[in-house]
Amino acid sequence: MYKVKVFVTLRESVLDPQGKAVTHSLNSLNYNEVKDVRIGKYMELTLEKSERDIHEVINEICTSLLANPVIEDYRYEVEECVAQ
Repeated sequence: MYKVKVFVTLRESVLDPQGKAVTHSLNSLNYNEVKDVRIGKYMELTLEKSERDIHEVINEICTSLLANPVIEDYRYEVEECVAQ
């Protein structure tokens, strides 16, 4: 079994209005150290081992469903775990 942590974020070239709103809110609460916020998504997947390459499977999942490759980037971490 594999536990996969997937992080999806907007590309740097894409405006992030939600991130800008959070930045503004934090600054209005006197957290002036905060200069920028980017909002993203975090997902955890549990995959069974198969004959297919785990990275190939994850990339297909991310590009077909979890991330919009036109405006979002993704990265992931894979941990081997014991079946429960």
